[in-house]
Amino acid sequence: MALGAFGAHGLKEAVTPQRLQTFETAVRYQMYHALALLFVGGLATVAPTRLLQWVGTLFIGGILIFSGSLYVLVLTDTPWLGAITPLGGVAFISGWGLLAYVLVKAKF
Repeated sequence: MALGAFGAHGLKEAVTPQRLQTFETAVRYQMYHALALLFVGGLATVAPTRLLQWVGTLFIGGILIFSGSLYVLVLTDTPWLGAITPLGGVAFISGWGLLAYVLVKAKF
């Protein structure tokens, strides 16, 4: 929430509209995956499995790489960081795929 507020108010005059949109994308994906981590944590209390630990790890890695690289890109104006952002996207996609697999295979 704080990063979103910072982007909406603190960056508005400091960066281009395109960079502000990039920052907002990073905040949005971080929030989605923070909520997903809460779901995965709750699910792990009901059906603990090593695969759910991997899902959490992939989501955290995705947040760090995807959102983190976008934050640094915007704040330091280093566009080459955009080249590593897709690796975070791959972590997100892998985490969602693995979560879907766990949910299909789970016996609640």
